[in-house]
Amino acid sequence: MDTDVVVIGAGAVGLAVAAEFARPIPGRRGRDVVVLEAADGIGTGTSSRNSEVIHGGMYYPTGSLRHRMCVDGRRKLYAYLEARGVPHLKRGKLIVATSEKETAKIETIHATGLRNEVEALEMVTGATAMAWEPNLHCTAALWSPETGIVDSHAYMLALQGEIEDHGGLIAFETPVARIEPLSTGGFKVFTGGAEPSAITCHRLVNSAGLGAHALTRAIAGYPAEHIPKFVLAKGNYFGCSGKQAFTRLIYPAPVDGGLGVHVTLDLAGRMKFGPDVEWLTNNDPASVDYTVDPKRSDAFYEAIRRYWPGLPDGAITPDYSGCRPKLSGPGEGSADFRIDGPELHGIGGLVNLLGIESPGLTSSLAIAEDVRRKLSN
Repeated sequence: MDTDVVVIGAGAVGLAVAAEFARPIPGRRGRDVVVLEAADGIGTGTSSRNSEVIHGGMYYPTGSLRHRMCVDGRRKLYAYLEARGVPHLKRGKLIVATSEKETAKIETIHATGLRNEVEALEMVTGATAMAWEPNLHCTAALWSPETGIVDSHAYMLALQGEIEDHGGLIAFETPVARIEPLSTGGFKVFTGGAEPSAITCHRLVNSAGLGAHALTRAIAGYPAEHIPKFVLAKGNYFGCSGKQAFTRLIYPAPVDGGLGVHVTLDLAGRMKFGPDVEWLTNNDPASVDYTVDPKRSDAFYEAIRRYWPGLPDGAITPDYSGCRPKLSGPGEGSADFRIDGPELHGIGGLVNLLGIESPGLTSSLAIAEDVRRKLSN
């Protein structure tokens, strides 16, 4: 074999998986790892088009992969960021209610968070929350002090450095065309780009984000019944030209397909709003238009003013957008992550990561550890 492990995709999760395999652990040397990335740099897809929030883990059904990967991943991520000096900050988050119906919703989130062992969650009165954040309007709130923000590119650079320090390689501008499982075990991965080639490996991890479904279908003999539904949902963000109005992240009660238009703060304190949920009519990632339509600002103003009535006219401007590889459509509820290993599809040495959207960044190190366990033989 040319290498032991091939990871397809150099986003946050793919890089975390590659670093997990390349990293020596007691009793085992690091494995030889090659990362194949279609773009010309790390994290150019979903990993660079999100809120950069480190999530607590209170939203997800207890026992689900999203719950377990988020909570474990958050704890691992803070330790990793501290150890490597990656810029981050525990700003904390208020999930706010503006009606009795929404209060009941965030109380349910609180109960789920307690079952999920999310640390230090606390229901607070509207008066308390508004004393903390004078520009806020709410009737009650859920306080999550473990929620934070991170410089996602700096995090991915740290992972890239770790991979390369341990002898791993990232091949950019190297799209994968097809994959053939070998009769003697392992895989032959055919690549395109300027210099089409092929590489053989013992273990293969598909972490291609928006392209993961197409890659799964490009694996010869892969059982079609194990390829889940694929739906694209675009999320738009607006920036704010005004003075910083909050010191914490402010989230409304969740909406269909997402967590609602929320206020996030970057490490410099700049406010941004989003994402909304714009369900796309096709599932071709190459066709996504990442332009933010200024007309969507009307819906943003309406959503934001429910909890920040003082948002001035003309304060928000189109910023950027992202796209989520969802496994469920409108009104269907959020599907769980898919970490599909040999125990599901029967192909030894293969893991497909499907539907890895929020909280994928937070979960990345835990997902990486789970993938290594699945391919430990």
